[in-house]
Amino acid sequence: MPNVVVVVPTYNEIENISAIVGRLRQAVPRAHVLVVDDSSPDGTGERAEELAAADPGITVLHRAKKEGLGKAYLAGFALALERGYDYIAEIDADGSHDPSDLPAMIALAKAGNDLVIGSRWVPGGSVKNWPWFRHTISQTGNAYARTVLHSDIRDITAGFRVFRASALRELGLDGVSSQGYCFQVEMAWNLERAGYRVAEHPITFVERSTGRSKMHAGIVAEALLRVTGWGIAATLNAARR
Repeated sequence: MPNVVVVVPTYNEIENISAIVGRLRQAVPRAHVLVVDDSSPDGTGERAEELAAADPGITVLHRAKKEGLGKAYLAGFALALERGYDYIAEIDADGSHDPSDLPAMIALAKAGNDLVIGSRWVPGGSVKNWPWFRHTISQTGNAYARTVLHSDIRDITAGFRVFRASALRELGLDGVSSQGYCFQVEMAWNLERAGYRVAEHPITFVERSTGRSKMHAGIVAEALLRVTGWGIAATLNAARR
């Protein structure tokens, strides 16, 4: 296994944190796990510290307050780059992503891809236990982002990924502006349009069985507005050339 760290952002995931960390340690035992907790009031951070005390392959980064998924990931990425990992993975804490997909995704990164996305919307990918409106929002949102941003990525909103650390370092994290879920769109699009290699690996996404989803209408609205703005700006810049 290459020098890998898996970043797991958490906020009120005390019901899931032990399970996801345990599954990660089984699936990629030589990888490290970095839990980034946004001062969860339910004790998630404390539970993560208990796991870390029993396993040197687990680290916990405590943040002072909840500032959004993007900020949490950027903090985790910055620490991972500082510590010199070669590959940086990201995964949801709620169990919706299967850690057993990580070895194949890491192999694709080792083969020369700068970003490997665990994709629901490529052949072989699927979603389980979603209501029809979640399917519609995700598929429509991805289609809209692909069109507006002129992207070839089928699941540009996906949150299960492996990055080549050197690509993140070269691209730079300071210019990333998104705080919510459209952080995923911004990161993938920035890499794609800069000419980095992006691959998609089919996964089965399973809706969480415990805890509350963080998805709400405001997140969708933020993503729609930001993607539209990025697309307009890119079109205007291209026209000026």
